[in-house]
Amino acid sequence: MVEQMDTVSGDQAKIGKYVAIDCEMVGIGSDGVASALARVSLVNFHGAIVLDTFVRPMDRVTDFRTFVSGVKPEHLKNAMPFKEAQQKVNDIIQDRILVGHAIQNDLSALMLSHPPLLIRDTSKFKKFRELAAGRTPGLKKLVKEILEIDIQSGSHSSIEDARFTMMLYRKVKEDWEKELGARYGLKMKAMNEKLNAREEKLQRQAAANNKKQKKRKKD
Repeated sequence: MVEQMDTVSGDQAKIGKYVAIDCEMVGIGSDGVASALARVSLVNFHGAIVLDTFVRPMDRVTDFRTFVSGVKPEHLKNAMPFKEAQQKVNDIIQDRILVGHAIQNDLSALMLSHPPLLIRDTSKFKKFRELAAGRTPGLKKLVKEILEIDIQSGSHSSIEDARFTMMLYRKVKEDWEKELGARYGLKMKAMNEKLNAREEKLQRQAAANNKKQKKRKKD
């Protein structure tokens, strides 16, 4: 299933209304305990990669945490500067539903915020928390319980984790959105209308651009 996501094409490869995020961190500071962003990955509803880049932290890295993060010194030598990565992510997630696991950790690492109504955090969804007796469930546990797949056996992959987080959301999307609709009513309705209008506008713009490109080729 995950392997098929590498071959997503056509409309399913477009960014769309939903984006899942995951980040990998490295240690900074004298003891390497404080965390800094070193890789950020975004995938769309179908698991197609929207952004995947290593990020050069603003502070000196003192612990690469390679055994967990998968990040090595060579990955950061020519990595994207933090401010550039931050801007790219912000541009992508703006006016989109953002899916993630313990998503505040990722947003904090990016020094970004996102409207609460547009966040779908799989670590906080009630039905998922019930699997951990009301506590915060780990992504690995949820994927094993819900999708029956073993992940994170070695170092983490932010692309893989983002994809599995999106797969979890897709499993419960209907129930989750109904629950939010019942709780927030007109606010949710207005938000969805705004997001849908934006997507329709983007699709029209893309179609117009494709038409122009085809015309240029003919000329």
